[in-house]
Amino acid sequence: MNFIRFAIFVLQLSIFLSVCSLGLQSGLADAISLFRRPSLLFRSLLAMNVFMPLLAVVAAKMFQLHPAVKVSLVFLAVSPVPPLLFRAQRKLGGSPQYICGLLVSAALLSIALVPLTVELLGKIFQRDIHITPAAVARIMAATVLLPLILGMLIRIIAPALAERTRSPLAGIAFIALLASGAVFLVASFPAVAALVGDGSVLAIALFVVAGIAIGHMMGGPEPADRTALALATASRHPALALAIASANFPGQGQRVAAAILLYMLVKALALIPYNLW
Repeated sequence: MNFIRFAIFVLQLSIFLSVCSLGLQSGLADAISLFRRPSLLFRSLLAMNVFMPLLAVVAAKMFQLHPAVKVSLVFLAVSPVPPLLFRAQRKLGGSPQYICGLLVSAALLSIALVPLTVELLGKIFQRDIHITPAAVARIMAATVLLPLILGMLIRIIAPALAERTRSPLAGIAFIALLASGAVFLVASFPAVAALVGDGSVLAIALFVVAGIAIGHMMGGPEPADRTALALATASRHPALALAIASANFPGQGQRVAAAILLYMLVKALALIPYNLW
């Protein structure tokens, strides 16, 4: 158990350092850039916060899935852009300004949008499910806003230091991510394997592929924006999804965590053809 707790700490450190490194190469103009492009902001929110929850509802009702997989898909669908996604977005040619703006706008707006969407989903599934804006705000602050602001402040106060440290910091964060991910995969493998075989992998793969297609189509005429939004629409914030699930289904925490890990593995494989293309 102590080893798992240490792995969680390493993962949290990885997220903090990674987002901080983004802040070291971004400015306030980048952070608020998407609010100055209302058409792209609207399409981005439509892709991530409307179409994906609808897809999750359809998948949960169409497929005979394990309850933990249904819960995970639905709560993943309402969660915003994961903080570590920008590495892949940049690697595939995404615009740095749009990537930063999308991360910030999704984090800020999720404080209101996620609780509202969860309430609506509760009515659709006739379940009493909730998440407070304060709970969402805490997760967004810890994983996105605070490390990003810290990195931007360092860039303003000591630009030379920011330039020297951003790449090493990102490298350390990536190594920490791999190490913690390996621990979680080994520790959760039996629980993840138990979810395979009832259509869960297919449902998750279809969810991811549909997200890629929706994001790519809604990204507009710029190829860089299409790529960034495609990845953002297919990728969700696992920590927030787990927090929503834990608050509403406390007895299913371990199984939901395994289902979220299964989603991350399937997503990584499903994204390979798009990344190569």
